[in-house]
Amino acid sequence: MSIAFVFPGQGAQVIGMGQALANAYPKSRFVFEEVDEALNFNLSKLIWDGEIEQLTLTENAQPALMATSMASLKAMEEEGIRIETVKFFAGHSLGEYSALCAAGALNLADTAKLLRLRGKSMQKAVPIGVGAMAAILGLNFELVEKIAQKASQKQVCQAANDNDPNQVVISGNCEAVERAMILAKEKGAKRAIMLPVSAPFHCELMQPASDVMAEAFSKVRVEKPSSPIIANYTALPVIDPIEIKNLLIKQITGRVRWRETINYISQTGVDKIIEIGAGKALTGMIKRINRDINCYNIGSPDDLTKFLSTDSEV
Repeated sequence: MSIAFVFPGQGAQVIGMGQALANAYPKSRFVFEEVDEALNFNLSKLIWDGEIEQLTLTENAQPALMATSMASLKAMEEEGIRIETVKFFAGHSLGEYSALCAAGALNLADTAKLLRLRGKSMQKAVPIGVGAMAAILGLNFELVEKIAQKASQKQVCQAANDNDPNQVVISGNCEAVERAMILAKEKGAKRAIMLPVSAPFHCELMQPASDVMAEAFSKVRVEKPSSPIIANYTALPVIDPIEIKNLLIKQITGRVRWRETINYISQTGVDKIIEIGAGKALTGMIKRINRDINCYNIGSPDDLTKFLSTDSEV
């Protein structure tokens, strides 16, 4: 038996996430306290008592989701689940930072600060209304990539998230994304859905944010992770700290290769994946990629109790 831990990305945020963990587990509460201190901002109050519109702002959602994932991980550790048993760590977009924190490559305070900066810089990279993202359902990646290229017409339109065999997210200039949605429907897409995001993530338009993060990483220490991280940019394992930094910088303008990530993990013999943090989005994607992998999600005390009662082999 081999295990991988995976961590969710933006979109999983909900008001109240992580609060039950903080109430039940001292180490989980300390995660939120340390993140609040690192950011000099009461993020936990926003997460638990704020408005969803404020929490969904990229600069808030990214560190908030990471904090919830780390609080979940600390609760797991308090219940005796050993991180030493993990073969691989991976995360979807910002979740890659959570994965690195979980694996000891980044400390919690630095991870929170990096994600706060990442969120701000990604939001500022493109004026509101210039960029868009859309989910294309029912077409494979290769076809969606060709559609995006055809729709670009001297603008930017890229396949941004290769999530699973039937879901690819495109990103770029609004007009180009809209053209791609029309082409996708003509090619037989089941649905083409404009996503409620504030910026066109994971495309060339994010280059200003990539430059900001390159500067930030020049001042941050990254350690060798306890187990390999499967990088979004390559869908391959990485342990070298310098390479980790370079891949995180490239990730901002590059594609999230989630389908390939899960395929790689499964081909190495991993038969159990635990999604750690808010929501179940990754669990759904994983099941659509490989039904033979046992998936669990842990984001609350109830999730953890259920997991411990059904599967103790960790």
